[in-house]
Amino acid sequence: MRDMVEIGMGRTARRTYELDDIDIVPSRRTRSSKQVSLAWQLDAYRFEIPFLAHPTDALVSPKFAIELGKAGGLGVINGEGLWARHADVDAKVQQLTEVAEKEGTEAAIALLQELHAAPMKADLLAAAVAEVRAAGVTTAVRVSPQNARALTPSLVQAGIDLLVVHGTIISAEHVGDGEPLNLKTFIAELDVPVVAGGVSDHRTALHLMRTGAAGVIVGYGSMQGATTTNEVLGIGVPMATAIADAAAARRDYLDETGGRYVHVIADGETLTSGHVAKAIACGADAVMLGVPLAMARETPGNGWYWPSAAAHPSVPRGAVLPYAVDEERVPLDQVLNGPSNDPFGSLNLVGGLRRSMAKTGYSDLKEFQKVGLNVRG
Repeated sequence: MRDMVEIGMGRTARRTYELDDIDIVPSRRTRSSKQVSLAWQLDAYRFEIPFLAHPTDALVSPKFAIELGKAGGLGVINGEGLWARHADVDAKVQQLTEVAEKEGTEAAIALLQELHAAPMKADLLAAAVAEVRAAGVTTAVRVSPQNARALTPSLVQAGIDLLVVHGTIISAEHVGDGEPLNLKTFIAELDVPVVAGGVSDHRTALHLMRTGAAGVIVGYGSMQGATTTNEVLGIGVPMATAIADAAAARRDYLDETGGRYVHVIADGETLTSGHVAKAIACGADAVMLGVPLAMARETPGNGWYWPSAAAHPSVPRGAVLPYAVDEERVPLDQVLNGPSNDPFGSLNLVGGLRRSMAKTGYSDLKEFQKVGLNVRG
């Protein structure tokens, strides 16, 4: 195969690409950005912009989920995070960021692990879900594969619209200490649509699609120094290749089922509007944002960011890092819609994506997935 390289005698590896390795190619047609639609639909739920928030307590409080929902996106609450364990989450987050600032990220991770050692309380999470539901926006909660079976009944009773079964790397069957979680059976028994991930290859993406998932997450939230899965586990996800592989799995599954479309959601290295555009050009229907949203004043992390995997009790895979000091933080609406004074694409994410599509002549997300691409070097 032309994409295989020899890394030593008898050992080959596949050549893969990150989003920074590719460029979008303009076509013969351009159009006004006012003619571009960024809307997409996941099961019964329509969203005006293709943005989800990574399910970390650094970003998604009920208040932030409401604000992002009103803006047309989707905030995913971490169902195993601080909102499920503590009544005074704002105070706990402030304590965490103060420790991170004064004592460094190792002390912050130790405190994060301690905070997550508190028992989960169904009433606290139900109250968070109720707050989002009362605002009239789509309500989504993330659970891990190992806790999905135990936590989901109370979440469904609380009234969630979407369930996100999310781990660093996920498979169609999670084998734990007890009975394996068979996602196909699990999803078939639910009355709410399920988004599952992350995956990094065609085969796993196709297997997850066959479980009945409404959406598949590609990647594990790798973000500019904050995620350390590669350093800890040696596992990396080259996002351009992984998204394209998942999009190919989506085409195969579409043919296999005679028309069932599963949405692909990219979760990793989408730091700028250019990255967002490249992710969709590679085949994603939407992107899960992490660090870019940390700049928003509405996030509980006060400009700090950590991925959900940072709180693992024995093998944490993330750092607690500052990305925006107080004077740099701006309203969520400015992060999404501008105006922007940043020439590198961290603000006005919606405008940047819309203009990229307009400059290449495409009017909607599915058409933009057909845009030409170049590989650098």
